Amino acid sequence: MSNEYNYQQKTLGSRSAQLIAELNEQRRTTFTLVDVCMITGLSAAAARSLVHKAQQRGVITRLKPGLYNLVPFELGWTTEHVDSPYVIAKELTAEVTYFLSHGTALELHRMVTQPNFTIFVSCTKRIRPQTVGGYDFRFIHVSEAQAFGITKHWIDKERYVMISDMERTIVDGLKQPAFAGGITEVAKGLWMKRDALKVDRLVDYALRLDVGAVVRRLGFLLEHYGMADALALEPLRANLTATYQRLDPMLPAGGAFVSRWRVQLNVTTEELDAVRLG
Repeated sequence: MSNEYNYQQKTLGSRSAQLIAELNEQRRTTFTLVDVCMITGLSAAAARSLVHKAQQRGVITRLKPGLYNLVPFELGWTTEHVDSPYVIAKELTAEVTYFLSHGTALELHRMVTQPNFTIFVSCTKRIRPQTVGGYDFRFIHVSEAQAFGITKHWIDKERYVMISDMERTIVDGLKQPAFAGGITEVAKGLWMKRDALKVDRLVDYALRLDVGAVVRRLGFLLEHYGMADALALEPLRANLTATYQRLDPMLPAGGAFVSRWRVQLNVTTEELDAVRLG
């Protein structure tokens, strides 16, 4: 059965065919009601009617009000299909500056061993958490000045999303460990990619974020794992203040105070060393 035949059996007429053809031409599988209006020239009400009927026939799947994705023709008579959650995340940010980050970036960079069931997205617009297509999306607001250390991640041969690079992923995890599974998960990613990570870039990113806790945590961990010498760590030490910060803000205060990095070691060295074992 040809691709064209499958769609002929599912589609509703010229408007639907026009919509599908244009979306395929643009290599877009996830789209909004606004896109439908722009492609077909229909009013918002008529566009809603079109996509509702297309949904009933299995041409598209409704992800949330105003957001849809195409059901690939190779799925035959399947009437429900949810696209890549990373592509959905891109659509949810409504074309503002964004990048997949924290636990999601750790997973995509293969810096963790456990799957992450929440999609974390940093973006320059404040967006409430939401569940779309069975996936939970959590948005972390950043300023335009904080939107650095970003690279492309290809979903397939034609589609990509933006993602924090490995160094930015580590630094974000040190800033907000709760979004990355805790400080030990971030430490695990640091150790797993120790040969690929660029220490000078880690240091630069930490200083650009200008968060004292990040400077402390990064300096301590790089030194603990023997990933940087004193000269490389000096820019971090030069930015320390007298205040102490917990190594893991998710855990209660306690443990020894490490004066060299102004950090309270509320995670045992045994836990930190365990990451070396995989």
